[in-house]
Amino acid sequence: MKVKIVNHSPFDLPAYATPFSAGMDLRAHLEQAVTLSPLERTLVPTGLHIELPAGFEAQIRPRSGLAAKHGISIVNAPGTIDADYRGEIKVILVNLSNEPFTIEPGERIAQMVVARHETVEWEPVEALEESQRGSGGFGSTGKK
Repeated sequence: MKVKIVNHSPFDLPAYATPFSAGMDLRAHLEQAVTLSPLERTLVPTGLHIELPAGFEAQIRPRSGLAAKHGISIVNAPGTIDADYRGEIKVILVNLSNEPFTIEPGERIAQMVVARHETVEWEPVEALEESQRGSGGFGSTGKK
């Protein structure tokens, strides 16, 4: 699938690291390093603008290495880029660790997964079909 992209950063376009990768790394389009204190969040630009076809979204997800090694995540994970959005892709990073973390220009900060989605047409009814689970929620299926 071809997707139109405008890149205002000096960095390469997002690319798949391996043949079976689902996500492409996004890089921080910063003029200088930014340090996140513990529990601080910031909006990090990527310099990228995309034009997705109707029926698709781009999901912005945390990078597992940043999360495991440094406690860096995305506040609204996964973030959604809708097909009609043309603005710059920005990532809301948060530092969930007890140590400051510095984001360097060009650093890989998130992953982007492009996925198909459905558009729902609601069908109002008076009752829903019964299921084995019923209305059981949060933890209702047990611990093991």
